[in-house]
Parts: sequence; structure tokens; C-alpha cells
Amino acid sequence: MRLRDVDDTDAWSLFVRDYGPMLYRFLRGRGLQDADAADLVQDVMRAVGSSIARLDYQKDKGGFRAWLFTITRNKLYTFLEKNARTEQGGGDTANHERLNRQKDPRDEWTQQWELEHQRQIAMQAMQVIRESAEPKTWAAFERTAINGQSAAEVGRELNMSTGAIYVARSRITSKLRDQVQRILAEEVLT
Repeated sequence: MRLRDVDDTDAWSLFVRDYGPMLYRFLRGRGLQDADAADLVQDVMRAVGSSIARLDYQKDKGGFRAWLFTITRNKLYTFLEKNARTEQGGGDTANHERLNRQKDPRDEWTQQWELEHQRQIAMQAMQVIRESAEPKTWAAFERTAINGQSAAEVGRELNMSTGAIYVARSRITSKLRDQVQRILAEEVLT
């Protein structure tokens, strides 16, 4: 709700930081080129800025994220429709076929939107936990849980027992789970 104050640069910076990359990945995942995705992110940001004052926040209807998805989906659909009219006249068969396959891809978009949101929250949580974790503990987690290395291999590299690797991984996983819950709780409150 702080976004309603156009002079609250901190709120807008946080919004762009937290949602900009998510919007960009979502749009790129829909087949947009880099420049088109970046332009559409800006269009979405402008639309948020011009309509946030009219947002009637109702948690039971999905809240802010659902509202942002609606804006994004509408901007994307308009963009694809406009390009479909332009490209059909151009005779580019590959683009024409891609657009025909995506006549009404809204269900897929909703699933992808949720996936991007989950990725964004995971990245935010990892950033917070990484900053507060012991470097060796984080390295044990990252190498086993993210990079898929074996605990024995990582233990040798970090001069830790295999058991210590599993404990480190478990501690970081627990902290990440808690941080994700905090982020989700804050999201509901904003």
C-alpha cells in the first residue's frame, strides 16, 4: 500500500527490486525477446503506478500479486495480439505458428506466474540467509542442496564430516523455510 505514495522512493525501489526480475523472467518465458520483455516490464510498472490508488485490496480475491498478474497478463495479451496482427501480414511462419498455439494460454500463464513467484521468494530468502550464515555452513548447503554434490565429496573439500554436512544442510533448510514463511506473511500484510 506504500506504493500509493508516489514520493515513497523506498517503496518503489523495493517493488522494482522484488518484482522486476520476476516480471522479466515471466515475460521471457512467454517467448518475448529481451528488449520486448524489458519494455513490457516498464509498461506494467507504469500501469501499477497509474492504478495503484484505485486498488481495492481484498485478500480473499488474491491480493496484490493477483492484481499484478492481471495487469501483466493483460499487457502481455495486448502485446501478443498486436504482434499477431503485424506478423500475420509479414508471413513469418514460425512466429505465426507460435502465436496460433498460444491462442488463449492464460492457464499456462497462471502456472508460470506462480512458479516465478516461488522462485523470487526463494531467491529473496536465500539472500537473507546467506548473509547471516557461517560461510562454511552456507557452502555445505549450497554444494549439496543446490549443486547436487555428495555430502562425502563436500565434506572432504570443506574438511567437515559427512554428518556435519547433513547438519549444516538441515539448519540452512530450516532457516530458509522460516524465511520463506516470513516473506509470505509480509506479502499478505502489504
